[in-house]
Amino acid sequence: MKLFVGNLAFNVTDDDLRRVFEPFGEITGASIVKERMSGESRGFGFVEMPSKKEAEEAIIKLNGSEMNGRGMTVNEARPMPERDRSGPSRFRGQDSRRQSGSKKKSMTKNRRKSKFGNRMY
Repeated sequence: MKLFVGNLAFNVTDDDLRRVFEPFGEITGASIVKERMSGESRGFGFVEMPSKKEAEEAIIKLNGSEMNGRGMTVNEARPMPERDRSGPSRFRGQDSRRQSGSKKKSMTKNRRKSKFGNRMY
């Protein structure tokens, strides 16, 4: 059973997470999720336990308990929702915005001149 562990201090390591869950049974995996670019912790992780009974006991005992000064959130991990993989969101729907009547008029040389004084750009 895969468990989500949230609200972790940013200095918690994979080994720290494993040590906290080991008293409840066998651990097949423990990992902290990190930022891709910086490698810093995102403050949550996952623990995998083969026994559902042991995992449920760990949830009951550890959810809300304190680790490094922060109250952990421990529950069964849920699958991530499907994401649109068509590209960055800032480009989605761009054509529909252009057709909606909110076209910006480009400034002509005369409009720029009147708006910004005599300076030419």
